[in-house]
Amino acid sequence: METIPYKKIVVIGTTGSGKSTLAERLANKLGLDFIELDALNWGPNWTPAGGEVLRARVEAATRSPGWVVAGNYSATRPVTWSRADAIIWLDYSLWVIFWRLVRRTWQRIVYKEELWNGNRENVWTQLKLWSEDSLFHWLFITYWRRKWEYPQLFAMPEHAHLYIFHFTNPKQAQTWLNKTV
Repeated sequence: METIPYKKIVVIGTTGSGKSTLAERLANKLGLDFIELDALNWGPNWTPAGGEVLRARVEAATRSPGWVVAGNYSATRPVTWSRADAIIWLDYSLWVIFWRLVRRTWQRIVYKEELWNGNRENVWTQLKLWSEDSLFHWLFITYWRRKWEYPQLFAMPEHAHLYIFHFTNPKQAQTWLNKTV
Protein backbone atom coordinates (compact mmCIF):
# COMPACT_ATOMS: atom_id res chain seq x y z
CA MET A 1 0.00 0.00 0.00
CA GLU A 2 1.13 3.51 -0.83
CA THR A 3 0.43 6.29 1.66
CA ILE A 4 -0.15 9.62 -0.01
CA PRO A 5 0.74 12.78 1.92
CA TYR A 6 -1.95 14.91 0.26
CA LYS A 7 -5.00 16.03 2.24
CA LYS A 8 -6.49 18.54 -0.22
CA ILE A 9 -7.10 17.03 -3.64
CA VAL A 10 -9.04 18.14 -6.72
CA VAL A 11 -10.27 15.54 -9.22
CA ILE A 12 -10.73 16.93 -12.73
CA GLY A 13 -11.71 15.52 -16.11
CA THR A 14 -14.32 15.83 -18.81
CA THR A 15 -18.02 15.28 -18.16
CA GLY A 16 -18.63 11.57 -17.58
CA SER A 17 -15.02 10.65 -16.78
CA GLY A 18 -15.86 9.52 -13.25
CA LYS A 19 -14.63 12.50 -11.22
CA SER A 20 -17.29 12.26 -8.52
CA THR A 21 -17.05 8.49 -8.20
CA LEU A 22 -13.26 8.51 -7.81
CA ALA A 23 -13.28 11.57 -5.54
CA GLU A 24 -15.89 10.10 -3.20
CA ARG A 25 -14.09 6.75 -2.99
CA LEU A 26 -10.77 8.44 -2.33
CA ALA A 27 -12.27 10.76 0.31
CA ASN A 28 -13.86 7.79 2.10
CA LYS A 29 -10.63 5.81 1.94
CA LEU A 30 -8.55 8.67 3.34
CA GLY A 31 -11.15 9.92 5.82
CA LEU A 32 -11.45 13.31 4.11
CA ASP A 33 -14.49 15.45 3.24
CA PHE A 34 -16.01 14.82 -0.19
CA ILE A 35 -17.02 18.02 -2.01
CA GLU A 36 -18.98 17.75 -5.24
CA LEU A 37 -18.99 21.05 -7.11
CA ASP A 38 -22.18 20.14 -8.99
CA ALA A 39 -24.00 19.77 -5.66
CA LEU A 40 -22.83 23.26 -4.67
CA ASN A 41 -23.77 24.74 -8.03
CA TRP A 42 -27.17 23.28 -8.97
CA GLY A 43 -30.30 24.50 -7.21
CA PRO A 44 -33.87 23.27 -7.77
CA ASN A 45 -35.01 23.11 -11.42
CA TRP A 46 -31.38 23.11 -12.58
CA THR A 47 -30.88 26.71 -11.48
CA PRO A 48 -27.13 27.48 -11.34
CA ALA A 49 -25.78 29.24 -8.27
CA GLY A 50 -23.82 31.80 -10.25
CA GLY A 51 -20.13 32.62 -9.98
CA GLU A 52 -20.05 34.62 -6.74
CA VAL A 53 -22.46 32.35 -4.85
CA LEU A 54 -20.66 29.23 -6.05
CA ARG A 55 -17.26 30.63 -5.08
CA ALA A 56 -18.58 31.52 -1.60
CA ARG A 57 -19.94 27.99 -1.15
CA VAL A 58 -16.62 26.49 -2.28
CA GLU A 59 -14.69 28.87 0.01
CA ALA A 60 -16.71 27.59 2.97
CA ALA A 61 -16.54 23.91 1.95
CA THR A 62 -12.74 23.95 1.51
CA ARG A 63 -11.94 25.45 4.91
CA SER A 64 -11.72 22.01 6.52
CA PRO A 65 -8.29 20.44 7.04
CA GLY A 66 -8.81 17.73 4.44
CA TRP A 67 -11.02 17.24 1.40
CA VAL A 68 -11.37 15.80 -2.08
CA VAL A 69 -13.16 18.05 -4.58
CA ALA A 70 -14.80 16.69 -7.74
CA GLY A 71 -15.26 19.17 -10.53
CA ASN A 72 -13.97 21.52 -13.21
CA TYR A 73 -15.73 24.82 -12.65
CA SER A 74 -13.28 27.52 -13.78
CA ALA A 75 -15.00 30.00 -11.43
CA THR A 76 -13.89 27.90 -8.45
CA ARG A 77 -10.38 27.13 -9.66
CA PRO A 78 -8.75 30.11 -7.87
CA VAL A 79 -10.10 28.72 -4.59
CA THR A 80 -9.72 24.97 -5.04
CA TRP A 81 -6.43 24.86 -6.89
CA SER A 82 -4.74 27.44 -4.66
CA ARG A 83 -5.72 25.45 -1.54
CA ALA A 84 -5.05 21.98 -2.99
CA ASP A 85 -1.95 19.85 -2.59
CA ALA A 86 -2.66 17.63 -5.59
CA ILE A 87 -4.72 17.30 -8.75
CA ILE A 88 -5.97 14.02 -10.17
CA TRP A 89 -6.60 14.39 -13.90
CA LEU A 90 -8.83 11.70 -15.43
CA ASP A 91 -7.67 12.04 -19.03
CA TYR A 92 -9.42 9.11 -20.70
CA SER A 93 -10.16 8.55 -24.38
CA LEU A 94 -13.24 10.17 -25.85
CA TRP A 95 -14.88 6.80 -26.52
CA VAL A 96 -14.33 5.52 -22.98
CA ILE A 97 -15.91 8.66 -21.58
CA PHE A 98 -18.71 8.67 -24.16
CA TRP A 99 -19.80 5.11 -23.30
CA ARG A 100 -19.49 5.77 -19.56
CA LEU A 101 -21.69 8.85 -20.01
CA VAL A 102 -24.25 6.86 -22.02
CA ARG A 103 -24.43 4.17 -19.31
CA ARG A 104 -24.57 6.62 -16.42
CA THR A 105 -27.17 8.87 -18.03
CA TRP A 106 -29.36 5.93 -19.00
CA GLN A 107 -29.22 4.53 -15.46
CA ARG A 108 -30.08 7.91 -13.95
CA ILE A 109 -33.04 8.30 -16.29
CA VAL A 110 -34.37 4.75 -15.89
CA TYR A 111 -34.09 4.77 -12.09
CA LYS A 112 -35.19 8.42 -11.82
CA GLU A 113 -32.12 9.09 -9.69
CA GLU A 114 -32.24 12.38 -7.81
CA LEU A 115 -29.02 14.28 -8.27
CA TRP A 116 -28.94 17.62 -6.43
CA ASN A 117 -31.82 19.58 -4.94
CA GLY A 118 -34.51 17.47 -6.56
CA ASN A 119 -32.99 17.56 -10.06
CA ARG A 120 -33.18 14.57 -12.34
CA GLU A 121 -31.86 13.98 -15.83
CA ASN A 122 -34.35 13.33 -18.60
CA VAL A 123 -33.93 11.64 -21.94
CA TRP A 124 -35.17 14.53 -24.09
CA THR A 125 -32.72 17.01 -22.65
CA GLN A 126 -29.81 14.64 -23.19
CA LEU A 127 -30.83 13.78 -26.77
CA LYS A 128 -30.77 17.45 -27.79
CA LEU A 129 -27.09 17.35 -28.72
CA TRP A 130 -27.21 20.95 -29.96
CA SER A 131 -28.38 22.20 -26.55
CA GLU A 132 -26.00 23.32 -23.81
CA ASP A 133 -28.29 21.46 -21.39
CA SER A 134 -27.20 18.13 -22.88
CA LEU A 135 -24.26 16.45 -21.17
CA PHE A 136 -23.29 14.93 -24.52
CA HIS A 137 -23.12 18.39 -26.06
CA TRP A 138 -20.96 19.47 -23.12
CA LEU A 139 -18.69 16.44 -23.56
CA PHE A 140 -18.10 17.17 -27.23
CA ILE A 141 -17.38 20.87 -26.76
CA THR A 142 -15.06 20.47 -23.77
CA TYR A 143 -13.16 17.22 -24.42
CA TRP A 144 -10.39 18.60 -26.66
CA ARG A 145 -10.31 21.96 -24.92
CA ARG A 146 -9.50 20.30 -21.60
CA LYS A 147 -6.71 18.20 -23.16
CA TRP A 148 -5.13 21.41 -24.38
CA GLU A 149 -5.99 23.63 -21.42
CA TYR A 150 -4.94 21.51 -18.41
CA PRO A 151 -1.24 21.10 -19.26
CA GLN A 152 -1.04 24.87 -19.77
CA LEU A 153 -2.71 25.50 -16.40
CA PHE A 154 -0.41 23.01 -14.66
CA ALA A 155 2.62 24.88 -16.04
CA MET A 156 1.56 28.23 -14.55
CA PRO A 157 3.71 29.45 -11.63
CA GLU A 158 0.71 29.74 -9.29
CA HIS A 159 0.11 26.00 -9.72
CA ALA A 160 3.71 24.88 -9.20
CA HIS A 161 2.83 23.65 -5.68
CA LEU A 162 0.43 21.00 -7.05
CA TYR A 163 1.36 17.37 -7.46
CA ILE A 164 -0.33 16.07 -10.63
CA PHE A 165 -1.64 12.52 -10.92
CA HIS A 166 -2.39 11.93 -14.61
CA PHE A 167 -4.45 8.84 -15.39
CA THR A 168 -5.12 7.95 -19.03
CA ASN A 169 -7.46 5.01 -18.50
CA PRO A 170 -9.87 3.85 -15.79
CA LYS A 171 -7.86 0.72 -14.94
CA GLN A 172 -4.80 2.84 -14.17
CA ALA A 173 -6.83 5.06 -11.81
CA GLN A 174 -8.51 2.08 -10.13
CA THR A 175 -5.19 0.29 -9.60
CA TRP A 176 -3.76 3.44 -8.01
CA LEU A 177 -6.85 3.88 -5.81
CA ASN A 178 -6.67 0.23 -4.66
CA LYS A 179 -3.03 0.73 -3.57
CA THR A 180 -3.59 4.08 -1.83
CA VAL A 181 -4.12 4.62 1.90
